[in-house]
Amino acid sequence: MKYDFDKVINRIGTGSIKFDFVNERGKPCDILPMWVADMDFPAPAKVLEDMKQAVAHGIFGYTEPMADYFDAVSGWFQTRFGYTVERNEIVLTPGIVYALAQMVLAYTKAGDSVMIQTPVYYPFYDIIRDNDRQVVKNPLIYQEGNYTIDFDDFENKIKSENVKLFILCNPHNPVGRVFTKAELMRISEISKRYGVIIAADEIHCDFVYPEYEHVTFGKINEDSIICTAPSKTFNLAGLQVSNIFIKNENLRQKLKRQINKSGYSQLNTLGLVACRSAYKNGAEWLDQLKEYLYGNISFTKAFLNERLPKVKLIPPQGTYLLWLDFSEYNLPQKQLDRLIVHKAKLWLDSGVMFGEDGHGFQRINIACPRKTLEIALLKLEKSLVNADEQQ
Repeated sequence: MKYDFDKVINRIGTGSIKFDFVNERGKPCDILPMWVADMDFPAPAKVLEDMKQAVAHGIFGYTEPMADYFDAVSGWFQTRFGYTVERNEIVLTPGIVYALAQMVLAYTKAGDSVMIQTPVYYPFYDIIRDNDRQVVKNPLIYQEGNYTIDFDDFENKIKSENVKLFILCNPHNPVGRVFTKAELMRISEISKRYGVIIAADEIHCDFVYPEYEHVTFGKINEDSIICTAPSKTFNLAGLQVSNIFIKNENLRQKLKRQINKSGYSQLNTLGLVACRSAYKNGAEWLDQLKEYLYGNISFTKAFLNERLPKVKLIPPQGTYLLWLDFSEYNLPQKQLDRLIVHKAKLWLDSGVMFGEDGHGFQRINIACPRKTLEIALLKLEKSLVNADEQQ
């Protein structure tokens, strides 16, 4: 490989929430963090070079992106996904969660219902409940190690709960599904029938593995809202920039007005530089990164099959977040969490963070050097010896 993803970089002392806030978040000081979804790899060299040039200029005034920024963004999605988006159809926000929260306010009123597919990325719950809306759950069906959509429940809940907005997560975090075109078309058809607005969080769209294809929901339904960001793809989360694609003029203006109400205007200057550079220059880096991550997935699968067969890896179709099923150990969730944290000394995400249907699961971030991953799996194996012996 041209790029060295095996290099272990010390992130302690950088203000990283993943590494530097262990005690503040109630974890042992000697824990190995494998939780929050950022990567332990530096951004592409060209992105860093372009940021250094911007820093060298020395002036960080109010900044708006110029034509080359929009060309880079639209060019990426046209090349990678065959999706065409025009400059005026892109709404800039500091992050997708922020954008979704503003959509909840823009497209619904207090007391309205917003649907999500659980278990799902936990901030979705917060942006709905904290804005005085009702969470409606359409639980994914878990059967024989796979997740599918319960379309009967999906339609029935839309009708019975008078759902106004549906937040789609695709690729799905944490279960790793990449929904098929047929599934997306059925979601669109049902939603259109009942006038439900769809906001598709596609932040992990660049991490889809062999045999699977990401179909952006914008190609299925032009009136949907597509949420994208370079943050996961190029490890730029701290630079706070996302690009929201909205072709529907009415929906776009409603969101813009709501963002204005929140008092937000220009984005982070260096975030705009990094986003433009990444989408313009980062393709080769990303392709090699995906190859490396797929190797990490294969390594994890082989390790579990050989040494921890009772831990079931849900086959990931996308994302760099693996969803592990510990249910064969028959441990209460709190006991499982304590074992992971205090015996394995691993900081993973407890499955119940994503909803009650995450009971018995843990989410692990494998976007790290393979040596780090190996250490984590060995720690997990050691901690589960006693649990196995007690069965």
